[in-house]
Amino acid sequence: MTEWMKMKINSKDFRVRPGEKVKLGEWPTTVKPICRTKKRYQKLLEEHVAQLTARQRLHYASELYAVLLIFQGMDAGGKDGAIRHVMSGVNPQGCEVFSFKQPSAEELKHDFLWRTTCRLPERGRIGIFNRSYYEEVLVVRVHPEILRAQGLPEELRDEKTIWEQRYRSIVDLEEHLHRNGTRIVKFFLHLSKSEQRKRFLERIDEPDKNWKFSLADIHERKYWHHYMKAYEACLNATSTHHAPWHVVPADDKDNARLIVSRIVLDALDDLNMANPKTTTKRLRELKAIRKQL
Repeated sequence: MTEWMKMKINSKDFRVRPGEKVKLGEWPTTVKPICRTKKRYQKLLEEHVAQLTARQRLHYASELYAVLLIFQGMDAGGKDGAIRHVMSGVNPQGCEVFSFKQPSAEELKHDFLWRTTCRLPERGRIGIFNRSYYEEVLVVRVHPEILRAQGLPEELRDEKTIWEQRYRSIVDLEEHLHRNGTRIVKFFLHLSKSEQRKRFLERIDEPDKNWKFSLADIHERKYWHHYMKAYEACLNATSTHHAPWHVVPADDKDNARLIVSRIVLDALDDLNMANPKTTTKRLRELKAIRKQL
């Protein structure tokens, strides 16, 4: 029995139920450590990575579903680290990671879902969005001047209605993707403001982390309360049965990575995948090839 099983951590404990009214102040940013030592954490993460590698290989061979993992969170929330550690054993041929920054001039000429839709994974592959179309109801909501600069007709950017309309567009898109074989798993890495400060200071104090820090990070930190309200509204409106949000306590990076890996494993297990069956025709072909060898 693995240490995870003994701890009886249930990935559903972190899921936002459809219709639930989320108040992030009531959701923990830290939970009891899953592993008592760094050595045990490394061993358990290695077990999860090995299981993910096997499931991803099966997923790639079956070509029945696509899987999309979406990571959102405040700056220094651990999105990059979670993706790097949890997916470290996955074959690059079957997995792609996309990071979405400020939209380009070309992207702004299309609807807000266009640029991410172009990057959706194929069947048999895992796609990872490090930030996503959700930025359009998060950072854009916190900074309405961005909305005003997006080139939309004035009647389409009424701030009294546009967020609900965008939520509906997102939910409709995710329902469409689900009906067509894409399974979506969404993570909000829930970081405390004090832990963010600690990580920012580490980025300043440690030379090898200096590149991660910019004055823009400090500027956005001033809007912490506004971001929490935007996230609450987003989680409330867009966590559904077919595309649930998971609020992952992110103050402890090791814990967060183990929770994320368990949730991804559960999502892949739900697909009931199997290796393609070899047909009689294919067996004859293989026998003919064997003779040539």
